[in-house]
Amino acid sequence: MKLHAAVTQYIAYKHSLGMKFVSDGRVLRSFARPHGNKDLKAIGAGQVTAFLDGKGPLTSFWHRKHCALSGFYRFATARRYIGSAPLPTRLPKLPHRFVPHIYTHAELKRLMEAIPACFENHRCRIDAETYRTLLLLLYGAALRISEAVSLTLGDVDLDASVLKIRDSKFHRTRLVPIGAELASVLAQHLTRRRVQNAKTDTPLFVRRGGVRLTRAAAENAFCRLRVLAKVLRHDGSRYQPRLHDLRHSSATYRLLSWYQRGADVQRLLPQLATFLGHIHISGTQRYLTLTPQILKKASQRFERYAFGGRHE
Repeated sequence: MKLHAAVTQYIAYKHSLGMKFVSDGRVLRSFARPHGNKDLKAIGAGQVTAFLDGKGPLTSFWHRKHCALSGFYRFATARRYIGSAPLPTRLPKLPHRFVPHIYTHAELKRLMEAIPACFENHRCRIDAETYRTLLLLLYGAALRISEAVSLTLGDVDLDASVLKIRDSKFHRTRLVPIGAELASVLAQHLTRRRVQNAKTDTPLFVRRGGVRLTRAAAENAFCRLRVLAKVLRHDGSRYQPRLHDLRHSSATYRLLSWYQRGADVQRLLPQLATFLGHIHISGTQRYLTLTPQILKKASQRFERYAFGGRHE
């Protein structure tokens, strides 16, 4: 069997199980692209290793690619398309875990203030007010960028202050409550759009010309915005601040506010997991970066518990 045909069959198999299989599917298609017409048995360890290593420095993506290939080759060997998998038996040490950027309130303010200058050029495909609304929504509702750009007018219920996030990660649909200020921002956005008689499947966010705003366009625009606003990392991190870090920041500040109020954090964490659209709390933990403020509040709470309330 040809490599391309085997990869296509494997992806179809994953889809039949109800999985979106987007990221791993993209990895496998990339693997098959230069060798797709070759017989699966002709793909040797050297070609697999070259794909895993890539051309740049080793990152955690090496392990992501290895995981995708491992699943594919288990599928292929189980169906006897090949006798054994040409995967390396020794895996490189996993690089340090990626740490998201938690925006300070000053950085968030600079980002918002830089939007008019960033999008003032009439040739820019995104309107400044549209992008401002998008950023406020990503932070205020802790949405994934893919969720935000997929919203339609029918998904926004301003009377109930609720957003319907359809068919998101894991094919789940959830309701996300929003505060009065964010609801007001969305109402102003809809007024500017003049969508009173528009169909419910009309996109909430569009570029100039009425075409749906895409994730790629939003992320490319953010690269320009963060430079203009001077919101950059200088800690040697491989990645500069991302749009997705607004979601991390929102979850982290929610945790901090609970500590500041003296709330029962353990009881509230499952609610945060539901709000973020996670099946398990373990998924939410990836979003909770322990900032110095959170560590301070947590240690103060532990002291009060350990010393019977004698130390504040």
